[in-house]
Amino acid sequence: MLIYNTTYHVEEEVESNFLIWIKESFIPEVLKQDILKNPRICKILSHSEPGHSNFALQWEVDSPKALHQHQMQYGTFAQDEVNKIFKEKVLSFDTLMRVVE
Repeated sequence: MLIYNTTYHVEEEVESNFLIWIKESFIPEVLKQDILKNPRICKILSHSEPGHSNFALQWEVDSPKALHQHQMQYGTFAQDEVNKIFKEKVLSFDTLMRVVE
């Protein structure tokens, strides 16, 4: 199984609005596509800076091909929305990981 992770660096003044957006708008929109599954939001407790919080949004995805399909359909949707709504108050980067058991 693969995990598609986006790490967000969020200024505390927009944290509650960011979490509302991600839970009520972004995740339901992505789930409609039925490629990314089982979203999980985690608050990162290490490496935080004063005045900021860090979150990881993790999705299960079946294959790199499926993730590519998602990226072709959604392109830069998430980053565009974050930039439009939160400007420079939220920064992010993506990571693709494989579960090793």
